Amino acid sequence: MALSEKTTLPPPRHIAIIMDGNGRWAKKKGLPRTAGHAAGAEAFRRIANYCRTLGVEYLTVYAFSTENWKRSQEEVAGIMKLLKNYLEEALRDMEKNRVRFRFFGDLSRLSPQLQKLCLDAEQRSHEYDVQVNFCLNYGGRDEIVRAAREFAREAAEGRRRPEELTEELFAGYLYSAQVPDPELIIRPSGEKRISNFLLWQSAYAEYVFMNVLWPDFAPEHLDEAIGEYHRRNRRFGGT
Repeated sequence: MALSEKTTLPPPRHIAIIMDGNGRWAKKKGLPRTAGHAAGAEAFRRIANYCRTLGVEYLTVYAFSTENWKRSQEEVAGIMKLLKNYLEEALRDMEKNRVRFRFFGDLSRLSPQLQKLCLDAEQRSHEYDVQVNFCLNYGGRDEIVRAAREFAREAAEGRRRPEELTEELFAGYLYSAQVPDPELIIRPSGEKRISNFLLWQSAYAEYVFMNVLWPDFAPEHLDEAIGEYHRRNRRFGGT
């Protein structure tokens, strides 16, 4: 996309990214998978900063899925260590960066130390404007089931009636309550799957699949995805 287009095409309000390809990036370079995740963490910093520069209000990233626990203990431990280091750094620089943190997913399976870092990041950043949502131990189906259980529990207690359930009400039980749905979802790495990511929220999102591994994802790739988003005809079921 030409440089001049950056000033004429505003970014979507909410962009979500499936950060895919760390392992393949490392394999191509003869490195351990943990090195790929470290490079992926740097790519996240790069793109998060660029999103703030562009004026993106919400950035949601798939950091660790409910299925990722199937990976080796070494790889999982490496990912958690990277997240811990990032959050510690973010807490130190919070006043300078002024980014609001939210975490989508079941944090109870994380270490107590990491749970506390997540809670501290949310509490200390709640007044900032730009928001980053980390999907951590997250699965779209799990999120929907949890929301349905919570509504059912309230109905059983007499606090809700089944007939009052609407899409808007149900959305309030999701991890993403009060966060607008993403308009653009990007998946690098060449894969073309949703992978259990934001199943409810992505109902009318534009998907852009890109043949670049996440550690190599650069601002120009985000520009390209935003340009593709603007070339789409978003009819929302109309004509």
